[in-house]
Amino acid sequence: MSQPKNETAVLVLALFLTLGLVGAGIWWFSQLSGSRNTTQNQNGATGLTNQSIPDRISLGEISLLPETSPAKEEGIEAISQGDYSKAIVSLQTSLQNQKNDPEALIYLNNARIGAATSYTIAASVPIGSDPNGALEMLRGIAQAQEQVNSAGGIKGVKLTIAIANDDNNPQVAQQVAAELVKNPKVLGVIGPYASDVTLAAGSVYNSGQLVAISPISTSVKLSGFSRYVFRTVPSDYVAARALANYMTTKLQKTKAAVFFTSQSGYSQSLKSEFVTAVSLSGGQVEGEYDLSDPGFSAARSVKEASDRGVQVLMLATNTGELDQALQVVQVNNKRLKILAGDDVYTPKTLEVGGGAASGMVVAVPWHIGANSSSQFVQKSRQLWVGDVSWRTALAYDATVALIAAIALNPTRVGVQQALLSPKFSPPGAAGNVRFLPSGDRNASVQLVQIISGQRSGAGYDFVPLP
Repeated sequence: MSQPKNETAVLVLALFLTLGLVGAGIWWFSQLSGSRNTTQNQNGATGLTNQSIPDRISLGEISLLPETSPAKEEGIEAISQGDYSKAIVSLQTSLQNQKNDPEALIYLNNARIGAATSYTIAASVPIGSDPNGALEMLRGIAQAQEQVNSAGGIKGVKLTIAIANDDNNPQVAQQVAAELVKNPKVLGVIGPYASDVTLAAGSVYNSGQLVAISPISTSVKLSGFSRYVFRTVPSDYVAARALANYMTTKLQKTKAAVFFTSQSGYSQSLKSEFVTAVSLSGGQVEGEYDLSDPGFSAARSVKEASDRGVQVLMLATNTGELDQALQVVQVNNKRLKILAGDDVYTPKTLEVGGGAASGMVVAVPWHIGANSSSQFVQKSRQLWVGDVSWRTALAYDATVALIAAIALNPTRVGVQQALLSPKFSPPGAAGNVRFLPSGDRNASVQLVQIISGQRSGAGYDFVPLP
């Protein structure tokens, strides 16, 4: 039976109104997170491969981590539906079961804000390639967000954080940067991770006048690279001189060999700075060995260095060649002294290196053992139920810097100008955050040594040198 014409018209009008409202809601939400076509990987988790760039950026409507839980999935689904009350309950439940999940805490704080007015920053992290490194960064970012929002926000306005997975890949990071630049809501970015990635994405952030603060990138090439690219970690110049000085004065050794990765900008930077610093200290580098060379042999290289009269081995490796660097540690077996850059500061070094790594000295920007009574450390232990690394502390400092800059002037250009002000000096985990005109942080490094201990659970710990 056909309906009267006036009833049909009303139904059609209602249908168009409904579609319009749904479309408007989707448009509003996509302003930050972008349209999504989420795929599933073989493990059932959210797919991290073959993703469009908008699918790599999330306010909470998608999990970017490879592992999740039923309660967290419920919270994420609720956020995607705009049901923030349900999302809050589910994410709180998830955090009760897995307290050290920074993604869940960030999404919880975002859900608490809901559709209310907020300031927004983004975190560009290497989830796809280095999930542990990404988690370390996100814990510092989440802690700073929790801290400012619990105190009422930035002059009464809460802070929302978008998480972006850049895979620690220069090309992907550039595309992520372009996506963030074109969204006017985003006032700053924490990241990227590796120096090569920050250099690649930095040109995009510079052209878009969007500040990016890396907590990890140490290459000297970043000094003065852009007035919109900053870092809270000291450059390789600082770390190399600290290690060279320790070698020539404390150890009283003058001959070294360097193990590095020719494919890594960070590794090349640290190697070059160390060679220069040793030379200026009256020593010399007798050999350079490329860990990424397909024909690399740890045994042959260590023997050759020893035959040349080398007294110290310097590991300027990046994360990708850490396994080869640890082969050097095992082959050496404590015969020659070993120094290392901050990428060697990982639980894997303690677990795999074991007794052979005992006595190794590593230069890091910050260590919890030298700051155990600080407010940051006390709060981090409450949040994450364990000790945090320098990557977490420096990511926290980068977030604190953006928060302080937004409080002074909540515009992109205003944030950049605030960071460069000589009076800018908010308190962070690793001291007050001050930036030089080059974008570098005005800070030193901490030397730590591997010794027997139980804190890490591996039988060995990194502890600060006196």
